[in-house]
Amino acid sequence: MASCLAPSLFLRRLAVAVAVAVAALPVISSSSPAPGCYDSIISFGDSLADTGNELHLSRSEGRPNQAGSLPYGETYFRRPTGRFSDGRLVIDFIAEWLGLPFVAPYYGDDGGRSAADFRKGVNFAVAGATALDASFFEGRGLGNDFPNISLGVQLGLFKELLPSVCSTSSDCKQFLGNSLVLMGEIGGNDYNYHFFVGRDLEEIQGIVPLVIEGIVSAISELIDLGAVMILVPGNFPIGCLPIYLTEFQGSDKEAYDSSTGCLNWLNEFSQYHNEQLQRKLNHLRELHPRANIIYVDYYNAALRFYQSPDKFGFDGRVLRACCGGEGTYNYNILEPCNSNARVCDDPSSYASWDGIHFTEAAYRWIFKGVADGSFTVPKLDISCPALALNEPALTSSE
Repeated sequence: MASCLAPSLFLRRLAVAVAVAVAALPVISSSSPAPGCYDSIISFGDSLADTGNELHLSRSEGRPNQAGSLPYGETYFRRPTGRFSDGRLVIDFIAEWLGLPFVAPYYGDDGGRSAADFRKGVNFAVAGATALDASFFEGRGLGNDFPNISLGVQLGLFKELLPSVCSTSSDCKQFLGNSLVLMGEIGGNDYNYHFFVGRDLEEIQGIVPLVIEGIVSAISELIDLGAVMILVPGNFPIGCLPIYLTEFQGSDKEAYDSSTGCLNWLNEFSQYHNEQLQRKLNHLRELHPRANIIYVDYYNAALRFYQSPDKFGFDGRVLRACCGGEGTYNYNILEPCNSNARVCDDPSSYASWDGIHFTEAAYRWIFKGVADGSFTVPKLDISCPALALNEPALTSSE
């Protein structure tokens, strides 16, 4: 991906030099972070990026939280942190790569964080969050047990927080210009709530434009506020997840990909969402040429270890959950992953943690795939965008 253009030959060469330096560095090493001008990460999304928000909300409201007890967090943190995995998520690997601290949840248990703390990064992602507001689902007879922390609500919380982090418009633009914005993954739950109550595929495909419009609208607002570098992940191959494989298990062999065992029609739906998202992002780039809007190909980064599980240490277990109940895919909604669940001996040999979310090992491979292009997806180029901040764009004659 190209960095923002600079207004002089010197800055153009400097931008190229930074990009070359990033390309030459090893990845997944907190001791050798990618160089850049990022002071913080600002994150929005659902359980795939939640670093503790839903845990805090559930405790404050007296609700149970699946990720609030072991075995969640057992691999890396050795304790539950509210992450829906045995360890770190993609957002954690990104932070390590950039030499930044793990992104703190907006809702924190300590309650003592200051504006200075939030300047180092803040995460609004909440498990169960949707791109569309709760009123949309209520209108369709689809209630859910999660609080209304949709993308619109998350964005509203960020805008409320912003004046305490930066005092003037120019200060806020500088803060956002020096921040990496991670927009999702978001939108998966909008579809999940429809799929798991039996709505037909045509109806679910019909809401894809609405979901994508919600994502694009949020990105536009952030750009207007000063965001320069925005990463926008696509959807995963949901046809490979144990929860979907169990829910839609059938005897029709034609429904399955013979090379992976994943459900074709569900993966095709994910690809449809991703294609529509990329088209909208292309249009958004035309409207905002100064911003660097990068589509992050989670789909193909994950698909590689379903196609070649042996290469990633997932041989024979790539479609099964590490923590769960019995059955073909070790997933049973009546036997969720909790302190009483059967947990595999080695989560690193499994791609799925609890049937819905990935293991730390899988998240690591997904990050590596998008960070260095090792899975033949475009390499993630996050060269310093602030070089061109508030500068006139180059014309074709320069």
